[in-house]
Amino acid sequence: MKRTPHVLAIQSHVVFGHAGNSAAVFPMQRVGVNVWPLNTVQFSNHTQYGQWAGEVLAPHQIPELVEGIAAIGELGNCDAVLSGYLGSAAQGRAILAGVDRIKSTNPKAVYLCDPVMGHPEKGCTVPAEVSDFLLEEAAAVADFMCPNQLELNSFSGRKAQSLFDCLAMARALLARGPKAVLVKHLDYPGKLADGFEMLLVTAEGSWHLRRPLLAFPRQPVGVGDLTSGLFLARVLQGDNLVTAFEFTAAAVHEVLLETQACASYELELVRAQDRIAHPRVRFEATAISL
Repeated sequence: MKRTPHVLAIQSHVVFGHAGNSAAVFPMQRVGVNVWPLNTVQFSNHTQYGQWAGEVLAPHQIPELVEGIAAIGELGNCDAVLSGYLGSAAQGRAILAGVDRIKSTNPKAVYLCDPVMGHPEKGCTVPAEVSDFLLEEAAAVADFMCPNQLELNSFSGRKAQSLFDCLAMARALLARGPKAVLVKHLDYPGKLADGFEMLLVTAEGSWHLRRPLLAFPRQPVGVGDLTSGLFLARVLQGDNLVTAFEFTAAAVHEVLLETQACASYELELVRAQDRIAHPRVRFEATAISL
């Protein structure tokens, strides 16, 4: 019997709704991965509601929890670390310490960093020190990085002017250390208004993917967290990077179709669970180069 992969998922959690681990854990489990959630924050709901309650996890608890797993002899079974929203740069450094500890126990383990930098216009803010940490420290350690366009722009210090400019920016990020960069959402002048575009860049090649852009009165939160989690899960299940990229795009689209059909602001993960595991649609990634 094929071994089930295990992922330590270190990111935010909301009690109500879906963001961070609340958006990623169940879908990753649904496609066959065991997930160990470690919540960097626990909020009542995501911050784009404009009000919330909860608190940030003290950074020292992250390595303590990792050591707790080591103490029961399970740390060597961890195949990957997924990180997302950080409440502070200190939390980020604690995560990197955890990654180092896990890789010293299991050298085959991989680290996917979802470099959440916030979106002030939508009510999501992140301290400036976190952005600096992600660029200057996390990028050198991560095996995979999954920025959106806003985050890619922040890494590059400018706004993208074309698809091929996005590609150049992703390649510059790749040169900082990751084996692959998945840009979860492209936005550049001239992009087709009815399409949602993504980009995968590795040392071996680059691939562009377009799927339909679905309309919502308010765009659901947690789509990026869902994307990063599913991509990592499929890689751990044995997909090559392009296949994992295509699967992820299809599965996320299925979730959004169900969410739209329900006129919901929160992702309809439970209702869409069978289509997460077995998407009905397929979007082909097309190789591109500068």
